[in-house]
Amino acid sequence: MTDPLPPGPLPPGSVIGILGGGQLGRMLSVAAARLGYRCHIYEPAANPPAGDVACRVTTASYDDATALTEFAGAVDVVTYEFENIPTEALDLLEALRSIRPCRPALAISQDRIAEKDFLNGLGLATAPYARVESRADLDVALKTIGTPAILKTTRLGYDGKGQARIMAPDQAEAALAAMQGAAAVLEGFVSFSHEVSVIAARGLDGSVACFDPGENVHEAGILRRTTVPARLSPAQRSDAVLIAARILNALDYVGVLGVELFVTPAGLLVNEIAPRVHNSGHWTQNGCAVDQFEQHIRAITGWPLGDGSRHSDVVMENLIGDDIAKIPAIAGERHAALHLYGKPEARPGRKMGHVNRVTPR
Repeated sequence: MTDPLPPGPLPPGSVIGILGGGQLGRMLSVAAARLGYRCHIYEPAANPPAGDVACRVTTASYDDATALTEFAGAVDVVTYEFENIPTEALDLLEALRSIRPCRPALAISQDRIAEKDFLNGLGLATAPYARVESRADLDVALKTIGTPAILKTTRLGYDGKGQARIMAPDQAEAALAAMQGAAAVLEGFVSFSHEVSVIAARGLDGSVACFDPGENVHEAGILRRTTVPARLSPAQRSDAVLIAARILNALDYVGVLGVELFVTPAGLLVNEIAPRVHNSGHWTQNGCAVDQFEQHIRAITGWPLGDGSRHSDVVMENLIGDDIAKIPAIAGERHAALHLYGKPEARPGRKMGHVNRVTPR
């Protein structure tokens, strides 16, 4: 990078460039505006949800070097709302502007094997795993890990996509075919009681702040709801926060990070990390004075991190596809806060919004 940011917080009126124009970019843009910043969205698709609340939108592909260069020249710092940004685009941008969170965090999260290797290298437990690039690799991995197991593409999978379960060895061929030639990883099933996630942040000064762990329930591979507080003992709650802090510090991270954990009889296992604001942290919008979106903006612009302590219990529920029809009823509920993403068309599996149902403590 040839243009490092000056020390201290970015002044009001500075422009934050956000790669990706979905709902996370939308909510980041709203949080930035509250702190006096403007946001410039870079998104290949026309009319993105974040465009409704940003000062500017660039509609261009990630291989458009001219558009990327102009975008970098129009912003003061770059962040992102999703992981799967082409490396070439990031190389170009990083030569012109600071990217926060850092590139190593992004590279690790883009590849499931690199991610697990990194986590194991920190002494953190994960599910057993093995690289699979051929049927022979899969056969060896199944002999070592056993079934049931799950085969996943190493890159680009999210919300249950790019995955195939293998409940018995005779399902191996079909699972491998579902990968469509992509490199994959076989993960052993983990016996866990429930999944929790920690939304954590690290500032430019190295300070760390964590929100309370939330308990997650998925349906069809998509997060359905997050409940706070999660069912955790005091020791487990402390361990979850310490795990997140260890990851943040190892990466010299700046921004918000999501860490998903399995609760097992042997302790907490790390499922995956997300170097961005996270769906399971939406509860913070109505459960804390400073939510995950403001916390991310504070971190990447050099502000002190906010107090993420929780003032209410919250159940966050995603509104997916036809759930949009529930909005009139939800709007009439007491202590229910709606957050809609401005997407024009409801489709199966598409996140249209969420509701936070709040119970003051």
